[in-house]
Parts: sequence; C-alpha cells; structure tokens
Amino acid sequence: MVDDPAFLPLVLIDLLGLAGIVVWHLQGRRRPRARLAVQLLFFSAMTVLAACNGIWPHQLGANETTGLAAFVAKSARVLWWTHLAWAVIGLMHIYFALNRRPREAHLLQDLFVALAYLGVGLSILGFVFGAPVGTLVATSGVVAVILGLALQNTLGDVFSGIALTLGRSHAIGDWIVLSDGTEGRVVETNWRATNLVTGAHNLVVLPNSLLAKLSLTNLSRPDETHWISQSVRIAASQGPQDSIETLRAVLRSCEEILRDPAPIVALKSVDALAIEAELQFCVASPARRTPARNEVLDQLYRNYGADGLAFAPAMALIQPAPGPIRSYPSTTAPGSPVTGFRPGPTA
Repeated sequence: MVDDPAFLPLVLIDLLGLAGIVVWHLQGRRRPRARLAVQLLFFSAMTVLAACNGIWPHQLGANETTGLAAFVAKSARVLWWTHLAWAVIGLMHIYFALNRRPREAHLLQDLFVALAYLGVGLSILGFVFGAPVGTLVATSGVVAVILGLALQNTLGDVFSGIALTLGRSHAIGDWIVLSDGTEGRVVETNWRATNLVTGAHNLVVLPNSLLAKLSLTNLSRPDETHWISQSVRIAASQGPQDSIETLRAVLRSCEEILRDPAPIVALKSVDALAIEAELQFCVASPARRTPARNEVLDQLYRNYGADGLAFAPAMALIQPAPGPIRSYPSTTAPGSPVTGFRPGPTA
C-alpha cells in the first residue's frame, strides 16, 4: 500500500483534516467568519487533493480494504465528510447572521445542524464502513415510533416550536399579548417552550404546544409604537370645542407621548352636566404605557381649573332630586276594612 500512488494523498488528506480541526478550535466561537474561512480553506484543499488523485469519498478503492491501507483510507474519508458537515453548518450560521436573525432562527439552526450531522453520519456508515443503511433506517423508524408514543407531549412542543418559528408570528424582543391575557416580551425560544418577561418583570414559560393553540397579538409589529385610550369626564362649563382644545393642550404637555402621530381627543357624549371625552395618544413602546398614562392623569390634575377645566362627578354619584309627595283624600267610608287607598286623579 505504501507503494500505491494514492497512499501519500490519503495521508496528506488526513493531515489536512486534523490540522483543520486544530485551527478551527483555536479560532473560538466568537469568530464565526474566521472559523468558516478555515473550514472552507481546509475542506477545499482536501477536495482538490482527493479529486486530483482519483479518490472518491463515497467509495473505497480496491487496495483500501485491509490493514494500514484501510485505516488511512477510511480516516481520510471520515475527515472529509466531517469537514463537509462543518462547512455547510458554517455557511448556514453566516447566512442567518447576515440576515440579522441569529436568535430568532435558533430552532431552525438546531434543526439544520441535526439534519446535517445525521446525513453525514449515515453517509460515513454507508459509504466508508459499508454498513446497511437501509436496515438501520428501518430499525430506527421502529424505535422512533416507540419514542414518539412515549414522548407525545415533548414532541408536540418541539414541532409546535418549529411551526411557530416558520410562521414568524413573533421574534425575540417582540411584545405579545395572548388570548388568555398573558402579556410580555419574548426573551427566548427553545425546543420546548417560549419565555416571556412581563411588565412586572416576571418570567413566564409557555409550552410551545400551548402557545400554538392561543391567538396572539404582536404589539411590536409593524413597529413598537402603541396607542392608548383614556376616558375623562369634565364639567360642561365650557363648550365642546373649547374642551377639546384644552384637553389637546394637556396632551401636548406630556413628554411620554409621541408628537407624531399626534394625540386625538374624541368626544363620546355631552349632557347638561358633563362632557365625556376619550383621550387617544401614542407611546414609543408597550413598556411605556403605564408611565404615559400616569403622566396624562397627573397633567389633568395639575391643569384643574385652568382654562375652565373642571372634572364632572361620576354618574354613580349623581342622584335624582326627589319630587314632591302628593296626597289625596281618602274615599273609603268610615269603618271600611280597606284603608290607606289613594286613587289617582280622575279626568
């Protein structure tokens, strides 16, 4: 085998593969582009060396089945397939990074990596070691059915997480509201659950299967701006138009409210005692709702009495004035068993 022309290229492929592993680890995880460059460089060198010497990764030569020749040939092909998997995975990571979605697509990256390693593992078993891949796949299918029945809930969370990621209904950093009232910012999405941080700074862990069944409102799309409405009842001491201008001035004095789009004052009802209005204003993000509402109420209180602004009493506190009690002479004869009967006036 030493005299075989392919022996030296196989040794060089082994050396290149081992050197690529060492250099790849020395780059560290914080340098993904450098890692990818190393992977592509060594993989390309191994591929060119194999192609120029007629070495095929998917089959062994006639003189590469026993002894030292088999070890060198199989190790070279195993390293080639391994570097192929790393190069493909590195390109995938760079693709997601360039699209600025490395965290949102975490589940897809994990799935892609698992499929890449599974494909390369089966290729090594079938092409390099000659294992019956068809039998292994059939056996693994039976095992997969057994595991699927035993892990129904977990697998439901896994596939629901993949569906949610592909649907892109939300992403890391989005503020969402669920139909059951749960509300918070998405901070992590993994294989089993989605984690939210609520306005009270509590962590809510939602299983992906449960999240997939609930309707979802994404407050961060198309952007983070969020509208708030606040009802107010003011005394009808001035006309509706003057009241609108006064309330607009109050809203313009609030720093938490965005100037664009401009706040809106909408009249809801007018009667002899009060003008009921709805203040509609926009904030930069859902997290600023409470500070903005507090500032609006504080400015309403501070401007009480200015420009005729006065609050009207609540409807529950308004009691109708009692009317006069009218009495009518009794028409029953003395000694009648029916007493206290007061008929109404007759025409």
